[in-house]
Amino acid sequence: MTTVLDVQRFKDDGRRFAVLTAYDFLTAKILDEAGIPVLLVGDSLGMVVLGHPTTLPVTLDDMLHHAKAVARGARQALLVGDMPFMSYHASVEQAITSAGRFVQEAGMHAVKLEGGGRVIEITRRLTELGIPVMSHVGLTPQFVHQMGGFKVQGKTDAQAAQILADAKALEQAGAFSIVLEGVPSQLAARVTKALHIPTIGIGAGPGTDAQVLVLHDMLGLTTGKAPKFVKRYANLAEEISRAATSYSDDVRKGTFPGPEHEYSANGSAPAKDREEVKYGPG
Repeated sequence: MTTVLDVQRFKDDGRRFAVLTAYDFLTAKILDEAGIPVLLVGDSLGMVVLGHPTTLPVTLDDMLHHAKAVARGARQALLVGDMPFMSYHASVEQAITSAGRFVQEAGMHAVKLEGGGRVIEITRRLTELGIPVMSHVGLTPQFVHQMGGFKVQGKTDAQAAQILADAKALEQAGAFSIVLEGVPSQLAARVTKALHIPTIGIGAGPGTDAQVLVLHDMLGLTTGKAPKFVKRYANLAEEISRAATSYSDDVRKGTFPGPEHEYSANGSAPAKDREEVKYGPG
């Protein structure tokens, strides 16, 4: 099983690695069996699973529900639970309680927190208590209103200096890795070189130690124009639409179900007809 020590070893050995988001049992199982070493149960589920315009409406209960499903599906990957908005904002004590639930109830191995500033002390306390922390700086979606939208961060010298300072402080506080989102490639490479812990880029260019994508973006399940940093490795939205249309046509024409999909009422039915029905639609 991949651990936080393995992730550090990846960087020490110069081995780049992939991170993907996961939100349910089946995809977690598939990604785990495909050898993806780190799975992030991201609060991005608010947008790609629950249909919200931002991640802000996602609750701790939402996250725990999906994290538990992912933990049931993955056996080898390092599992990271994303701490949602207002689950660590009130106090250090609240952050400890929320993070503890990810580990104790949901089977996560680590948690992710957005931002620097006061999150630095929270990171220190969590790591002291044995809860590994993945940090996240740059474009931090939970700060979308403060940033005036989903905009690239670190373009000015002052912004770049603050991101670098926060990254160094988070490393000192005990973070085992750090996500760099939506920052210029040069800045991401600079931060990566300055840190001992691995950096994980998304919209941060090729100079980071790892890359993370939202699963639905990578698979082409999201429609419309993809963000610049996204590479679609499949176009499942079109494939699902095609399959659904074919299914609907077969039902309308009466060609599905066919004889091979029927169950027999007599006792001499072949073995395949005596198989149990595993599940239904509801």
